[in-house]
Amino acid sequence: MIKKTVKVEIPTGLEARSVAVAVQIASKYESDIYFEVETKKVNAKSIMGMMTLGINKGEDVTVCVSGADEEAAMSEMENYLKG
Repeated sequence: MIKKTVKVEIPTGLEARSVAVAVQIASKYESDIYFEVETKKVNAKSIMGMMTLGINKGEDVTVCVSGADEEAAMSEMENYLKG
């Protein structure tokens, strides 16, 4: 399992369009991917769950990835969030 805190640098933060892209990225991987913000933990493959986070640009999110392709999944997700 890999766990990293990433500062969101996407200009719009995680709003509808950027959440949809993040879900598409997460769904490409076999690994389980979760986003944690404060006390919330949501499946990154769930568009409804991701929309509940309301993450703005400059905020931190902890990305947790576990599975066979976890390194590739973490790398792509981290690159996306960093804009």
